[in-house]
Amino acid sequence: MRYTTAGESHGPEEIAVIEGIPAGLHITQEDVNAQLARRQKGYGRGERQKIETDTVTFLTGIRHQKTLGSPITLNVHNDDHNNWSKIMAPNEPQTSENSLRKVLRPRPGHADLVGGIKYRHHDDLRNVLERSSARETTMRVAVGAVAKKLLAEIGVDVHGFVVNVGPAKSDLSTLTQYQDLEALRQVTESFETRALDAAADKAIRDVIDSTKRDANTVGGQVQVMATGVPVGLGSYISADDKLDAKIARAIVGINAFKGVQFGGGFDNAEKYGDQVMDEIFWRPEKGFYRGSDNLGGFEGGMTTGEAIVVRGVVKPIPRLYRPMQSVDIDTHQDHRASIERSDTTAVTAAAVIAEAMVAIELAKAVLDKFDADNIDRMKEQVAAYRQEVKAF
Repeated sequence: MRYTTAGESHGPEEIAVIEGIPAGLHITQEDVNAQLARRQKGYGRGERQKIETDTVTFLTGIRHQKTLGSPITLNVHNDDHNNWSKIMAPNEPQTSENSLRKVLRPRPGHADLVGGIKYRHHDDLRNVLERSSARETTMRVAVGAVAKKLLAEIGVDVHGFVVNVGPAKSDLSTLTQYQDLEALRQVTESFETRALDAAADKAIRDVIDSTKRDANTVGGQVQVMATGVPVGLGSYISADDKLDAKIARAIVGINAFKGVQFGGGFDNAEKYGDQVMDEIFWRPEKGFYRGSDNLGGFEGGMTTGEAIVVRGVVKPIPRLYRPMQSVDIDTHQDHRASIERSDTTAVTAAAVIAEAMVAIELAKAVLDKFDADNIDRMKEQVAAYRQEVKAF
C-alpha cells in the first residue's frame, strides 16, 4: 500500500491516490466523511473550519461501495477557493490584480523562508505556504479512514486523544478503567478538547481561551493507541523494516509535530531495566503475552500483540496574530512577520491526524505480510496466522 496527496490550501481541490488496497473492502463516502468531520472539530480551531465542510468524493477504484483493487482516488473540494480563485488561478499569467496577497515576510517556525530559498520562490512565499499548510492533512485523514476500515476487518482498532494542551493535562492513570478503545472513544469524543475527563476538558479550554486572548498559540501532546494488532508486524532484519521506526517517521511527518515516543518513552530513560522490560507469560487459551506494556507494543521493531501506544509532541502553531520579528525578503528590512488566518492550537485536531497516520502504517504492515489482492483472502490468512501464533 502506498499513497500520495496533492493540492494547495486555497486551491480548488485536495486529492489523494491510494494504491494497494485489496479488492472487496466495503467502504462508503460517509465512512470517510465521519473522520473528516472529526478533524474539523476541536476546541481552538480557527475561522477556516466555519468556511469548509469537508466531504469526500470517490473518483476511482470503488464500485458499489466496494474496492476494486485498482488505485483509489479521493477528492475533497476547498470551499474557501471561491474567495481565492483569482489569487490561485493556475491558467492565468501573474498580474498586479492577482498578486495582491503576496507574502514577503516569513513567519518564524513556518516553512516560509527555507522553502522560498530552496525552491527560489523569491517573488512570493505564498507558493510555499499554500502546500506546507496543514490543510494537506485533510487527505491524510481521508486515507487513514480507508486504512481504519481495512484494519477493522481483522479486529484492529485505533484511537487518538489529547494528553495535554500547555500546562493543562489529562489524567492518564484513568486509562486502565476502559475495557476497550470503543469505551475510551465514547468519552474522549464527547469533549471538544478530546480530553480524558471533564476536569481536563475545562482546564484545556481555559488554557486555549487565555492563549487566544493573548493573541498567542499553544502546543501539547496527543496519544494514539491500537489494539488487536497481530504479533510480528515489522521486522528486526533491517532498520528500514522496523515498524515502530516507520510510525515514528509518520508522526513526525505531520505538520508541527516535533517529537514521538512509544510506551513509557522518555520516562524510561530515568528507570532501571527491571522497571521497564515487559515480562513474558503464557497461558494455553491465550499463548504468549506480556505482563505490562512499557515498550508500547514493540520489541525489535516488531509488534508484540500488546496495545500499541504512541505519543506525539505538537509545537505551538507558528501563525501568530501577534507577529514576531522577521525580515522582508525583498527589501531585507526588519519587519513583523506576515499574518495568516490561524487556529489557537492544532492539538485537538492533531489527535485525529496522528490516529490516521498510525492506521496507515499499520495497514501497510498488514498488507506487506498478508495477501493484498482480496480482502477475504487477507482475513483468512490473518486468522490462520493468529492460530499459529497462539500455538507457538
